[in-house]
Amino acid sequence: MREPNEHLRLARERTPSAEVPGTAMSRQELADRVNAYLFERTGRLHELDDNYVGKLERGIIRWPQATYREALRAVLGVASDRDLGFVNTRRLQAAPVVHLAPAPRQLLADAHPPHPGAALEPVGGEPDVKRQEFLRAAFVGVGGLLASPSTLLDLLAPLRPSDAPKRVGRSEIEQVRGAADLLVSWGHSHGGAGVREAANAQLRWFGQLLGAQATPEVRVELHEAVGLLGHATAHMAFDACAYDDARQIFKFALACSEEVGSWHLRAKVLSSLARQEIWRGEADLGLTYAELALVRADRLTATEQAMLHTARARALAKLGRYQDTLRAVGQADEAYAHTEPAGDPPWMGYYDAAQHAGDTGHALFDLTVQGHRTEAAPRLRTAVDGHTAGYVRSRAMSQTKLASLTMAVGDPDDAARIGLAAVADAGGLHSRRAAMDLAELRTYSGRHAGVPEVAELRHRLTTALAS
Repeated sequence: MREPNEHLRLARERTPSAEVPGTAMSRQELADRVNAYLFERTGRLHELDDNYVGKLERGIIRWPQATYREALRAVLGVASDRDLGFVNTRRLQAAPVVHLAPAPRQLLADAHPPHPGAALEPVGGEPDVKRQEFLRAAFVGVGGLLASPSTLLDLLAPLRPSDAPKRVGRSEIEQVRGAADLLVSWGHSHGGAGVREAANAQLRWFGQLLGAQATPEVRVELHEAVGLLGHATAHMAFDACAYDDARQIFKFALACSEEVGSWHLRAKVLSSLARQEIWRGEADLGLTYAELALVRADRLTATEQAMLHTARARALAKLGRYQDTLRAVGQADEAYAHTEPAGDPPWMGYYDAAQHAGDTGHALFDLTVQGHRTEAAPRLRTAVDGHTAGYVRSRAMSQTKLASLTMAVGDPDDAARIGLAAVADAGGLHSRRAAMDLAELRTYSGRHAGVPEVAELRHRLTTALAS
């Protein structure tokens, strides 16, 4: 039996979350902050995740490598490895006495095995639980194969990835596109924080195809497909607020687009880079990315132009530029009025009337809470009503924003009703951005905490954020 590392768990739970105020740091947030610390000092990307932190806390890993220990000490603010329960067991243990179980062959002999091909019966005719105990005992001599469920993932560690093909054709391109479509769909309906590692693994494997032999036509399509997969992977990191990882992968996707002159993919990646920077408080840099994408707007479809003008509007609103924001929203509306979905790249299918209303509504939200009269509320309502079942994250975030807006400048009872619906939607998501919006709603609701409906909303928000 492994002894849990309570020192590490308590140190993490004593550290407040920087993402969800009022809660303890989660395992994934600890992993993200360790990754950021290591990147700042080494210039290399590291990929610790909540699964790895869980292994540390469960005692599966008692002595992580030196750089990880240093980063964990710095992030959690402790002076020594012992403060985090890290012990080099190889130094402390001196030839322990091991009590070996009987050899598997002897165990099987004692159990009176049936003739070859017959099913193995439980020892002594006991129920299935005895069968499991028997199997566990039988495999002690081969490394504790069935020791506990927590070790199952360790068995996969030595597996090597399959070799990439030396030549690429249409079938491989379709595989890449299929992987990208799956990730995009999953992100819209479930959020991106839960399957980041799977997305990263897909990108690493398919990224190898860029070095394979291909015809010139296939090479162009391949770079665009892999770039699109990179964009989907980066967006998952963005949704998990792993900003450094996201920025690095977005730049990979951008390089893919530049390599083959794909103006459409370039516009999409720059739009997402802009939105991430705006989200994390770097509105000026976000505005630069959006305007860079619009340098040759004549090469883009009306839908893509609308997407980029809404990004500009969101940046300008964060910068407090009221008239410029309204002008950018007007340009976005004008572009969207001429949209022709049949001529758009396949990945632009998400940008429909609901998405456009939500994006412009988010931009006008900032002007409204600054004291200006805008159309933010009706646009956000249009987004909430228009998002279909496949776009749970977008609907939840627009609904949360509408609740915050109503709480700030409208009727608190109405805001509480909208907010409760938002919590119901967002509760099933693995999205830190959605969680941050819920935390913002809780802040806005504080001014009306005495209203019973708002008090119930605040209770539900606290419960949702804590989980």
